[in-house]
Amino acid sequence: MTIFTERVIDIIRSIPEGKVMTYGQIAGCAGSPRGARQVVRILHSMSKKHRLPWHRVVGANGEISRAGEEAFEMQTFLLRSEGVEIENGRFIRLDEYRFHPDVHFEG
Repeated sequence: MTIFTERVIDIIRSIPEGKVMTYGQIAGCAGSPRGARQVVRILHSMSKKHRLPWHRVVGANGEISRAGEEAFEMQTFLLRSEGVEIENGRFIRLDEYRFHPDVHFEG
């Protein structure tokens, strides 16, 4: 496992209930500001194995961006159960719900 992957996993694990982070934000905090697609791949391939709170990761504009109706519905349900309000059926107000971790790694 690469250092970047380990950092991404640690950052995702640190997102508290009721908060979200974006793929790009996680990539930047892990030391690769242009690594949002890598975060997507890590989240997709390692969520179950590492029990990551995948539902707390959203698109850059606060949009729930999970592919597939079942995954979308599950993410929406899980976020709402944590008190996150979803607007227009798909968007989260990042100014209110974005988590800012205390970690930041240099690439």
